Amino acid sequence: MPRQYTYGPFRSRRLGLSLGIDILPKNKLCTYNCVYCEIGPTKEVVSPEYRIKAPPSSNFRNELKDILKYVPHLKSITVGYNGEPTLNENLLDFYKIALNVRKEMKWTDEPPLITLFTNSSTLHSGEIRERVKHFDLVLAKLDAATDKDLRKTNRPHKDCPDIMSIVDSLIKLRKDMQNKKLAIQCLIYNSYIEDFISNDNNENIKRLAYAIKKIKPDIVQLYSIARIPSEYYVYAIDGKKMKQIVKTFKEIINNDLIEINYY
Repeated sequence: MPRQYTYGPFRSRRLGLSLGIDILPKNKLCTYNCVYCEIGPTKEVVSPEYRIKAPPSSNFRNELKDILKYVPHLKSITVGYNGEPTLNENLLDFYKIALNVRKEMKWTDEPPLITLFTNSSTLHSGEIRERVKHFDLVLAKLDAATDKDLRKTNRPHKDCPDIMSIVDSLIKLRKDMQNKKLAIQCLIYNSYIEDFISNDNNENIKRLAYAIKKIKPDIVQLYSIARIPSEYYVYAIDGKKMKQIVKTFKEIINNDLIEINYY
């Protein structure tokens, strides 16, 4: 029977062996139209206030159980693929089913984390943060720390909050999550076009580091483009540039409790 919700398991650079969960329509649904997106362009960029009601069918529990019994070494059950998953008002219904199925299974190692990807654009909503805070690990995007870099890199819907509001919402989420973990993900890229300033510029990198210092996440994940991007003119930074950025982050953040990784 064709899968309705799950894909993988696959080897993730940041999560290890991960089973993907897609809770959105098959057409990409997102508040951003990121220049580097590996899924391709967002044909209709929606407001962060946009919501869909798409509760899990009985197929979701069945798919999880059928797949998980064959992967006892799974590291993550990961919600988020075809856009911004917090746009689905039934996000917590999927979480609760995944939690129950995880409890029913036998694991060779520690049970997998239940993980959520978010682009952070909806987290200004207390209702959204209330749902998100339950996940074991939240991977929250923050590619830009200036509004001009946000507009160029993520190309948000006009109703999306500005950078100051996004950072403030991440600070609030960190406080709400208690014993759960928050990771800030920064995808850094370069550009072939001279008049298109990519987000690896010095101002953005320094401001990103200062923003992360305020947020106080558990983990920072720095990475670059690894698949075909949405726009032809962006490409991955090299290893030397990445190490320079890591050095800048460590100097500014200066907090041994925050784990900084790069890929």
